[in-house]
Amino acid sequence: MTRYKALATAAGFAAMAALTAAHVEGQAPAKPAAPAAKRAIPRMPDGHPDLQGMYDLATLTPVERAAGTPLVMSDEQAAKLEQANAARKVSGDAPLDGNRAAPPVGGDGSAGPAGNVGGYNSFWIDAGSRFSVVEGQRRASIVIDPPEGRVPALTAAARGRFARNVRPTSDQSAREDDPGLEPAGAYDDPERRPLGERCLMGFGSTSGPPVLPNYFYNNLHQIVQTPDSVLILTEMVHDARVVRMNSEHAPKSIRKWMGDSIGRWEGDTLVVDTTNFTDKTRYRGSTQDLHIVERFTRVDAKTLLYRFTVEDPNTWEKPWTGEYPWTATSEQMYEYACHEGNYALGNILRGARLKETNDAKKTKQ
Repeated sequence: MTRYKALATAAGFAAMAALTAAHVEGQAPAKPAAPAAKRAIPRMPDGHPDLQGMYDLATLTPVERAAGTPLVMSDEQAAKLEQANAARKVSGDAPLDGNRAAPPVGGDGSAGPAGNVGGYNSFWIDAGSRFSVVEGQRRASIVIDPPEGRVPALTAAARGRFARNVRPTSDQSAREDDPGLEPAGAYDDPERRPLGERCLMGFGSTSGPPVLPNYFYNNLHQIVQTPDSVLILTEMVHDARVVRMNSEHAPKSIRKWMGDSIGRWEGDTLVVDTTNFTDKTRYRGSTQDLHIVERFTRVDAKTLLYRFTVEDPNTWEKPWTGEYPWTATSEQMYEYACHEGNYALGNILRGARLKETNDAKKTKQ
């Protein structure tokens, strides 16, 4: 699908960001200066940590790590893998041979859309170049609990749902709910196609919650903060999630693609509690009972520690937790214009109808 980027306008958020610490005549005098430890991080006029800014979430650290491997990598291990990744990037950026042969039918089975029959080369990909560092440790996975760094096993009910509703696929573009799976009848109706493919939401879980790296491109997220609400804007498909501070969840009858998020402060940590999901997003095959708690803690002037816990007793045998840093950047966010001129969606459905016709002819022969 063709995607274009144009300069984004931040005017809609300027008013929210234009908070001032100035005191006017008649107001109470300023409070005594905070202890040095409390002044070490930037703060808002209300005294809470200032989480605002633009953050680059690109990282080589995967969500899960290989079974039996430790959470913490040595500097030597990380450097070796980072250098190998950089070499692959250089190789992938090289011009393609215009006289190269066509890929085999169905692709060659390697990583890439539809078995790598074609797609973006690495010039267009910005998946990160370094492993995440938390408390001075280079992390091999975002998942930290369970300790083995793997998402817990699915419940029997979840396995049953998958068996009834999904089937294996090699088309990575359709992997919205779970790797290697797609909804049955996904090529029969445009509304059965993944939300990311339809440009309605960022694919994977880049918009959250939980907010995860997309390992592709458009890695920026912006936080705009007021005493009453916190906005988290995602560059990929420009999703905007508004966290209502010190509020209550909406009635269960109100369901949202990114859930209903309410926030509170626990000391210097912003805690965001999200429920009321729909059955359309289904993060990793979860149900409407998905419950996610996120914690944003400013570590220093340029870093937030983002930690999240995922719970859905109808999907996983136990809750699980991950964490990774959000690193401030001076880069600008650009508009993600995705659906304009989207001929791909119609062609996907036409291709499915053509395949059905051809398959029917083969059956009659």
